[in-house]
Amino acid sequence: MDLNTITRFRRPRSRGDLVLAPGETLLAGGTWLFSEPQPETSGLVDLTALGWTPLKVSDAGLRIAATCTIAELLALPQQPGWTAQPFFRACADALLMSFKIWGLATVGGNICRSFAAGSMTTLAATLDAEAEIWCPDGTDRREPVAGLITGNGTNTLAPGEVLRAIEIPHRTLVATTALRKIALAKLGRSGAVLTGRLDPDGSALFVITAATLRPVLLRYPELPDAATLRADVADAPDYYTDPLGAADWRRQVSQVLMDEVRVELAGGAR
Repeated sequence: MDLNTITRFRRPRSRGDLVLAPGETLLAGGTWLFSEPQPETSGLVDLTALGWTPLKVSDAGLRIAATCTIAELLALPQQPGWTAQPFFRACADALLMSFKIWGLATVGGNICRSFAAGSMTTLAATLDAEAEIWCPDGTDRREPVAGLITGNGTNTLAPGEVLRAIEIPHRTLVATTALRKIALAKLGRSGAVLTGRLDPDGSALFVITAATLRPVLLRYPELPDAATLRADVADAPDYYTDPLGAADWRRQVSQVLMDEVRVELAGGAR
């Protein structure tokens, strides 16, 4: 879509160039930005001009630049011991977009847009990823991605703050993962995405996204039994109703699908 309110376009060369003038907004992949009118936006600041390295693998884990595209994330060669790496593709497949959009849409953009069905948020929350955020005063702050999201389309980012990177720790990359999703329409946006992670020490994490306004994390010292998990999923907060599903439907399907996640993790499947 043409944005006919845009009168200026900037390509920053340093962090200092990210101070936004009135009417300016940050541009990464732009797949959402250019999908609908932006009447209050008069300028774009292109983050990709900063040339951030998309992916950095280290003993500590994986650092994903906010401007890394989904296609770049999926193209990362399989890393030794990273049993959770196929989970990247599972999350990408939960997005309502074509593989062509993967080449433009960014991991950071999906998280910053903060839609309930944003599955890069699902990926980050399930793998205990942490966000590195640049503040306009020149300082940095860090926050779990799961806590960054406060609602369907809202987050804790203050005006002028920039998501710089998402860091996934090695300890979760060597875990076992599972995912289930459901939508009312075959090609519709996910109405519920249920994920789980079983760590080498036996502890488990289950995450509800898309069905709730923000990620809901359920942690256990070991895999819970079916009744415990079902009750905890039923009691989770923030199930909501919109054209993509009613709150009571989301609650019910989340209980069923999360038990499938539990069973898969118990069987050791990836």
